Amino acid sequence: MPGNNANGHGVNGTTRKMATLEQLFQPVQPRIDDTGNKVTVVGTGQVGMAAVFSMLTQGVTNNIALVDVMEDKLKGEMMDLQHGSAFMKNARIQASTDYAISAGSKICVVTAGVRQREGESRLDLVQRNTDVLKIIIPQLVKYSPDAVFIIASNPVDILTYVTWKISGLPKHRVIGSGTNLDSARFRYLLSEKLSVAATSCHGYIIGEHGDSSVPVWSGVNVAGVRLSDLNVKIGTDGDPENWQELHEMVVKSAYEVIKLKGYTSWAIGLSLSQLARAILTNANSVHAVSTYLKGEHGIEEDVFLSLPCVLGSNGVYDVIRQPLTEKELGQLRKSALLMAQVQAGIQF
Repeated sequence: MPGNNANGHGVNGTTRKMATLEQLFQPVQPRIDDTGNKVTVVGTGQVGMAAVFSMLTQGVTNNIALVDVMEDKLKGEMMDLQHGSAFMKNARIQASTDYAISAGSKICVVTAGVRQREGESRLDLVQRNTDVLKIIIPQLVKYSPDAVFIIASNPVDILTYVTWKISGLPKHRVIGSGTNLDSARFRYLLSEKLSVAATSCHGYIIGEHGDSSVPVWSGVNVAGVRLSDLNVKIGTDGDPENWQELHEMVVKSAYEVIKLKGYTSWAIGLSLSQLARAILTNANSVHAVSTYLKGEHGIEEDVFLSLPCVLGSNGVYDVIRQPLTEKELGQLRKSALLMAQVQAGIQF
């Protein structure tokens, strides 16, 4: 059309556009933007985008807000997803460096943070990521004061504690992705060994997401049949079948994936999507997530570690009180002491 500018609007482009709309639509009432399932993801790195892609393609939410400091990357990820709108369920995808875009979120997922440098101590990494969260968390709370926060940045248990301290939110609304992924890796490895689907193998890894995690061998079962009833030495040093190598593989698996492809993304993205679904649908489903543990299993420290929790629209409803062996209890308490020692050095 002669006289059109680059946006397809001529001299009277706006008028012409409005005339089309007026002919097409007969308004009945004003539209509202709220979908009731808005999720904000902070950090558009590999983990953040895997989580977003999982949530959109699995139909967990159709309303995503992305926040990051890298403006070009942010815009590129937003546009790339928007171009796939016709393949998804009418998704609304927004992105901005301004946290105002996150307003009214039901869930805020935080994947942003700095990576560990070579030779850097855990505490130094914690302090650098604490400084990052000091910027992010107050902004998210300002715009979505009723949201449930899911933290995926590492070290996740300590940063969930940091988020709880910075945010001032009740403990049930601050969750770490924790050992939900470790437990999924565990179930996958069990499934490989047993030749039964991972969804039919039941077992939890609790405690720290990482090297000091605790496999609950006493509860591992298929169809309610506990493997510890069939092999009393399961998971111990004296186990002739060497089941404990499965837990060693779980601990090493992240390092192996990082060594092979440079980062982990798909499994943690799927894990975050599962947690978001449980909250948005008020599912009352059980997931191993990092939660406030003082008072559980004899732990006296202000720490966040993973136990199986009942999740719903307001975050954690219940912590499942698993019967643990003395060995499992000892490992969990040792983990709690380790977390408390690292936390003691954090400057808020």
